[in-house]
Amino acid sequence: MDHLITMGLVERNPGYGHPLRPEFRLTPLGITAAEIANKIQNVSADQDQDLLRRSWTLPVLTSLHSSSHFNDIKRKLPRITDRALSQSLKSMEVRSWVRRSVDETARPPKSIYEAVNTGAVISKVMAPEIRFL
Repeated sequence: MDHLITMGLVERNPGYGHPLRPEFRLTPLGITAAEIANKIQNVSADQDQDLLRRSWTLPVLTSLHSSSHFNDIKRKLPRITDRALSQSLKSMEVRSWVRRSVDETARPPKSIYEAVNTGAVISKVMAPEIRFL
């Protein structure tokens, strides 16, 4: 709970003490986060829930609201390691949430990543909420 309070998603209820009032309540930011989580849950199938629970899936999908190179994604997510980004992109590529193509005209050739299918829907839901990252 302390972590949620620090993030500004939950606050102690100032009217707590009455048996019908909860001890904690959502802040306006917490309500927005809950609405986004509900939209994402409605979009994805049950077998995709484990992929959504991984640390970097949502931040990476949010950065893929337009096609991007690996280093462009890395710049948008300064805390992610190369290995974590690579593993996240590969796991989403296996589930067909991300499509990887190679730009042969560039020297050396560069990979371009694009959110597709369920990944594209989640990316569109998250794109206006980039401030959560």
